[in-house]
Amino acid sequence: MSGKLIALEGLDGAGTTTQTARLVARLIRAGHAAAATREPSDGTIGRFIRQALADRSARALPHGALALLFAADRVDHVANEVAPEVGAGSVVVSDRYVMSSLAYQSTDHDMKWVAEINRLAPRADLTVFVRVSAKTALARVSARGGQPDRFEKLDIQEHVARQYEQALSWMLEDAQACVSVDGERPPDDVEAAIWAAVSPVL
Repeated sequence: MSGKLIALEGLDGAGTTTQTARLVARLIRAGHAAAATREPSDGTIGRFIRQALADRSARALPHGALALLFAADRVDHVANEVAPEVGAGSVVVSDRYVMSSLAYQSTDHDMKWVAEINRLAPRADLTVFVRVSAKTALARVSARGGQPDRFEKLDIQEHVARQYEQALSWMLEDAQACVSVDGERPPDDVEAAIWAAVSPVL
């Protein structure tokens, strides 16, 4: 069996982390070898990015530097985690991938530039965009508690939501395999919609 890379995408609070775990569990029940992963990754660069996103100081990294770090983390993530699993025949489900960079980093930079610095990342076999409104996403994030990161503000999330829609259009025009599902629905319904999209790819 050949391995696959499935990416789940959406605003913070869209439910991608929950649905990644559900999808991997369902894949395993269906008899597939499957593994969950995430971006930023758990590697050295990914851990640094998480620290940078949580940094509330005046010396927080500029968006251009973050965009380059995300691209570097993706190269490291693919080489050390994704590619070995896919090569061994596993279905790898990544909680975020290239589409996140196209959406978040294009709030301050041209999307073509963001795509260019990520050109070393192999295309996902399927990208599933879990669509929720910025208000829904922020309400879910706020319910978690804790200190919000630099992107977790309503005006920023509304901007990112628009960029996600643009990224989806751009990826479809580029003949990439993408679908969107309604993330406002109950988690069981979202899971079923994702499974319906993923099953044909397998």
